Amino acid sequence: MKTETIQTLHLDPGKTNKKIAMVKYECVKSELLDILSGEKLTHTQLMDTLYQRLKDTFEGRVQWYGETVKLDLEARGLIERIGTKPQKYRLVC
Repeated sequence: MKTETIQTLHLDPGKTNKKIAMVKYECVKSELLDILSGEKLTHTQLMDTLYQRLKDTFEGRVQWYGETVKLDLEARGLIERIGTKPQKYRLVC
């Protein structure tokens, strides 16, 4: 049986992001959106929190998938960077 995949998007329209397994995409997406539902976080805080949540159950490199899905969620307008110092991420309302 063939694994269902998704072609992730990138913020830069000239770039193509990666094609990944839909199951992994949905898992990471769900966690990222849940993490950002409570607060605005820096990139490091976001990836560290994601890693802590998934490190024992996720098959694959959590940070790599996290970055790929984060870029996709930004390109789809679900999360955004805000112009604070340091830069933080939040859900788009």
